[in-house]
Amino acid sequence: MNRSLRAKTLFITGASRGIGKAIALRAGRDGANVVIAAKTDTPHSTLPGTIESCAEDVRAAGGKALAVKVDVRDEAQITRAVAQAVATFGGIDILINNASAIQLTRTTATPMNRFDLMFEVNARGAFACARRPVCRIWRRRAIRTSSICRRRSAWIRSGSRTTSPTRSRSTG
Repeated sequence: MNRSLRAKTLFITGASRGIGKAIALRAGRDGANVVIAAKTDTPHSTLPGTIESCAEDVRAAGGKALAVKVDVRDEAQITRAVAQAVATFGGIDILINNASAIQLTRTTATPMNRFDLMFEVNARGAFACARRPVCRIWRRRAIRTSSICRRRSAWIRSGSRTTSPTRSRSTG
């Protein structure tokens, strides 16, 4: 089985640093097309990395890169970024929802505005990002989807849906 990402297009949120950047660099070494979708377009005073510096590193590793400034809380920005990815690379093969916000404090010490930010980025942002590229991925080939909430999975192909052998039970 060939697990190379050569010529595959990855759309990675939160890819300007950390785990997202590591994934982007690994994909670049395989010769992938990598969309660096993150907020940091200018250097931060304490955190290293920008979308442009990550894109340069991906290119140096052997891949192709597109740096796109995206706040995953903004659906219009997501839509524009997906359109840029499709225009540049012809589509999206893999979505990696990596953008996140965190505060390592006790529940009682976490202000509501920080909780709201974490929810907007980690839950709503991930959902919003998944909505846009999945339509583009679906048109290119079959994709595997699953829902951990209902324990159901299905193969989706353009124009049809076939339920997997393990069918979910109705919960109510």
